[in-house]
Amino acid sequence: MRYRLAIFDWDGTLMDSIARIVASMQVASRESGWGELDAEAVRNIIGLGLPEAIATLCPGIDAERAELLKSRYAYHFVKGDTGSMRFYPGVEAGLARLRNRAEQRLAVATGKSRRGLDRVFCESGSRGWFHASRTADETRSKPHPRMLEELLVELDVQRDEAVMIGDTEYDLEMARALGMDRVAVSWGVHSPERLAASRPTFTAEAVPELFDWLHD
Repeated sequence: MRYRLAIFDWDGTLMDSIARIVASMQVASRESGWGELDAEAVRNIIGLGLPEAIATLCPGIDAERAELLKSRYAYHFVKGDTGSMRFYPGVEAGLARLRNRAEQRLAVATGKSRRGLDRVFCESGSRGWFHASRTADETRSKPHPRMLEELLVELDVQRDEAVMIGDTEYDLEMARALGMDRVAVSWGVHSPERLAASRPTFTAEAVPELFDWLHD
């Protein structure tokens, strides 16, 4: 077993939800009166907590408009016609392989809210796949390492027995700040060059490659 604990980011790593996030944020920005947001700028903030994402996208936004944008984003992401979401091909089979190993622990560390993660757990039937999870609204947002620290304590795992897997520099820098091994995946939002700056332990170019490496 390479690691006792594998911690996964959600959006852009396990689930192909990028298009829905971008479209929902763009519609919400227009409806809140902030105006048009560039799609690439929205892609860049995926992985951050929603308040941090809005502050980055809309510098100087007042609290009332930020709250409206937040509520409209939540509405469109949950109920709007802004694109389908599904696990990347091979993710479900790869997680099943890991779950079949004795002593293997799986967790999620995400920029989603607890309500949002619980919703997608329920919709995808994946709640029981993971031993623990942390969301940005119940601890510090990435790239602060607190959610990783809390997961290690909850699951009684040492730092060198764990790995963080993600598609953004926020995921990798969170792990790097803690001195934890980290794996970059190339199919998400940040470019391989940007991910490489965080000196990942391994970079996976395809889903099967990631799970083969974790399974060794």
